[in-house]
Amino acid sequence: MAAEAKELKLRKSNREILPPQPDEDVSSLAADKIVTPGQLVMKRFLRNKLSLIGMSILVFMFIFSFLGPVITDYSYSQVFKYDDLNLIQMYEPPSAEHWMGTDGNGMDVMTRLMYGGRISLTIGFVVVFVEIFIGVILGGVAGFYGRFLDGLIMRLVDIFNCIPFLPIMLIVGAIVNELDIDKSKNIYILMLVMGLLGWTGIARIVRGQILSLREQEFMVATEATGLKPSRRIFKHLVPNVIPQLIVIATLGLGGIILTEAALSFLGFGVRPPVPSWGNMINAVNQSYILKAFPWTWIPAGFLILLTVLAFNFVGDGLRDAFDPKMKR
Repeated sequence: MAAEAKELKLRKSNREILPPQPDEDVSSLAADKIVTPGQLVMKRFLRNKLSLIGMSILVFMFIFSFLGPVITDYSYSQVFKYDDLNLIQMYEPPSAEHWMGTDGNGMDVMTRLMYGGRISLTIGFVVVFVEIFIGVILGGVAGFYGRFLDGLIMRLVDIFNCIPFLPIMLIVGAIVNELDIDKSKNIYILMLVMGLLGWTGIARIVRGQILSLREQEFMVATEATGLKPSRRIFKHLVPNVIPQLIVIATLGLGGIILTEAALSFLGFGVRPPVPSWGNMINAVNQSYILKAFPWTWIPAGFLILLTVLAFNFVGDGLRDAFDPKMKR
């Protein structure tokens, strides 16, 4: 009993000496109110219903294109090769065996849509990467150094802006045909040329942003610490331009997919038997086929429409989310 009384007395004395502790619930609520910039951007993005719809569509497209072919049991010839079996199955309507029918070469439309989605989406992302890579380097150098380098790079931008895109692609397509390059490899040439012709807009945006950032206090501090110019550009300036680059890339992906579809439709993009959504529409080159066999071209056109629309929705949502002036 004496020990218990002594312990109670000690607890009472400690309670009088120690300051009152804050309520745990109040502190947790205060901590919850602290929102980081990334959380704020995500919160704004998730409030945009069209952006969520676009993201859901893109997730479905990636699953359909990259995981769909894994679970199908169609043979290689029904996707990439012409043989006697295919010729027997020309223009079959949708059935239990071929859910979306077959095309003029007897190939399964649904399977080619899956593989074509791989090609179209891959072209979009690779071209955007090439454009951003070139645009960030040249735009960053022009905006940071200014003077002679700025003038030289901007004149180079003007020259590239004067190059007509469609005639160049037609010339490249004709050269590729004459060189007799493997049809599965001319995709890389297409992506490279599209990337080399499309970096100028990104370079201008990066240059303008860096011109406005390089005189601010944090950049003066980096100069005072003796950091190399390359580190000051790519570690401190370029990260401040990343939000704009994300929006540009997202909005540009839809345009690149449309461009690839148009070039394939004209016969200067991805060439059969390698499938893409564009050359699947190109296969319908007669009005009779257009009317009599709609399953050969409507699904590809519909997927192009959905994908481009989804990228635009996501791009608009990211633009609003990164805008600090947005209140809702």
